[in-house]
Amino acid sequence: MCSYVTLNVPASGAARGPDGWFALGETVVYFDHPQEAPADHAVCIDFRATLAPRDPSAHLVVELDAASARRLADSLLAVLEHPDAPPS
Repeated sequence: MCSYVTLNVPASGAARGPDGWFALGETVVYFDHPQEAPADHAVCIDFRATLAPRDPSAHLVVELDAASARRLADSLLAVLEHPDAPPS
């Protein structure tokens, strides 16, 4: 079942694509049928460039099964909540 749940989130950082590093401007997160991941459904994360978000060389897509996505989310929160992490 497709949920069509899609979240667009402003992002500041950098990603490396086939043409090298580019500045991030947006992250799109959605739950759908993956293109490549061996799963029926996947959490897909599309890191998009600031200047050319529709340029295929200026974005990076990750497809994770639900269990992997949850582990990643838990790991991100654990790192950010660590006492040695800088305040947000």
